Parts: sequence; C-alpha cells; structure tokens
Amino acid sequence: MAAAAPRIVSLLASGTEIVDALGLGECLVGISHECDHPPHLLDRPRVSRPRFDPEGLSSGEIDAAVRQAMIEHGSVYEIDGAVLEGLDPDIILTQAVCEVCAVPTGGVQEVLGARGIDAEVVSLDAHTIEDILASLTQVARAVGDPDVARDAGGSLRSRLDAVRVAVQDTDPLRVLGIEWFDPPFAPGHWVPEMIELAGGRNLAGEAGQPSREVAWEEIGDLDPDALLLMPCGYGLEAARRDADAHAERLGEMAPRAVAEGRAWVVDASSYFNRSGPRFVTGIEILAGLLHPDRLPTPDPAVAAVWSPPA
Repeated sequence: MAAAAPRIVSLLASGTEIVDALGLGECLVGISHECDHPPHLLDRPRVSRPRFDPEGLSSGEIDAAVRQAMIEHGSVYEIDGAVLEGLDPDIILTQAVCEVCAVPTGGVQEVLGARGIDAEVVSLDAHTIEDILASLTQVARAVGDPDVARDAGGSLRSRLDAVRVAVQDTDPLRVLGIEWFDPPFAPGHWVPEMIELAGGRNLAGEAGQPSREVAWEEIGDLDPDALLLMPCGYGLEAARRDADAHAERLGEMAPRAVAEGRAWVVDASSYFNRSGPRFVTGIEILAGLLHPDRLPTPDPAVAAVWSPPA
C-alpha cells in the first residue's frame, strides 16, 4: 500500500511557489495570508494574518507599525493555531531570514509546542541565488522525493544561463536599487546578484547580507546610470504611488537616470523580493530593461519607466 502524500502548510509566499514548481500542489493544505500565486492554489485555508492592516498606509507609516508590532509582540504576524491544528500538517514551510517579510520559524515552533502539533518545520532560509535554488531540493527531500527538484531546478538554471550569454559582452550599467523609501533601504540577499546577472553593476547593498537602511545623503552622490525602484512587498502600481510620494528625493538623487528614461518601477513583490522560482523572471525583466537590444522589453504590467509626476 502506497504511503499517503505528506500534508504541507506553507507560511511564506515563496514556499507556496516552490511547492507548485515541484508539482506538489496536491499536497498543499494551508497557506499564509500573503500567498497570492499561483492562482490555482489560493483556495487553501489561510493560517496566518498580519497584526495591522497596511492598506492605505504610507511606507513611513508601515515602517512605524512594523516597529511597534515588534516591540509589543516580537512579531509582525500571528498564526491561527486552531486552523493549523485542524489541518494536521506533516510539513510546515517557514523562514528565519526576515521577521518582517513572513512568519518566522521561531513563532511557528512556539505554536506547535503549545498545540501539541507533530509536524516537521522546514525553514527556507535563502540569502543568495544558490540558496533559492537549493530550497527546491530542500522541500523535495522533506516530502521524500528529491528527484522532483531536478527538472525544476534545471529549467531555472537554463534560463539563468541564457541571460548570462545574452549580456556577457555588454558594458554593465551602474544600477542603484532602492528597496524601501521611508526610511530608504538598499537591497541585500539575492537582489545584488540579480542586478549583476542582468548585466548591471550594483551600487548599494551587499549580496548575501540583509537589506540595509541608508541615509539619503549616503546614496545621493552615486549618480547611477539606472534607478531600480522596488519597495519590498509592493506590486507595480503600489511601487509607483510610493515613488511618486518621494519624487523630490528620487529626482535629486538620480537626475541623469530619470532624465534619460532609465528609472523604473517594478513588481517587486512578485519578481524581486521573494526567494522563490520567479526570481529568474525578475532577472529576465531587469536584463530586458538594462539591455533591450539583447533581451525582450518587459511587459509594462510588471516594469515601467518612472518619472516624477508633473
């Protein structure tokens, strides 16, 4: 008699996307509040929720609410223990990279202990591109079928190689990425690598390290060739609205990039912020922006030229 398929709860959006990329969607029984892709897996029960409603808040107000939640609760999110217990999971996907980005591993373990839930916690703690690719194997091994990661990982690597070949003899543009506006943050973890792989030279933020708060004055003299506006967790239109709200600062910091049409807002939530398989699409998007003579121009629904509003 065949063993029953493991029951998976994913408490981070990238984990849900990894489950889908591995063809394990039928095993997924619960998801987080932030999971929004792929559409065919979004009918699963939601197991987490934020401690405040970010709708309508500015980036500065969200930053303040996050800091207050951390002071009061030690976490930005809470887990519905009753729902989680009812789902009877075998495997729970979580992360310990960023307490602000998704439900942290420590919080999951506390709920499991309090509820007496016997499940394996798989913490997907990616800091680099190789770490993201390794996460596919990590999930596949947890479900007892490591071979399912081979095809998915091979396809992603092939697409990365195609971008490398396309931009290998180009002059890299000097790229300044901004991952939050109030206060400003330079991107970290895998994003600097994405910029380099797409044929750019990253000017602020260190690969493999956390995103870093910076002062406007610190990045004000960099004079980038290109400006990448990618506020964490924001889709394209939300990123555009927040950029417009900080237009004066951005225009002063990168006047040449703005004037020459090389300042872009992107769907950062889907393609840049997450440690899931769509980071490869993010690299393809960015390479198309930086080197439109070598790769297709991205769909304006995922990346668009930004200029200060009139």
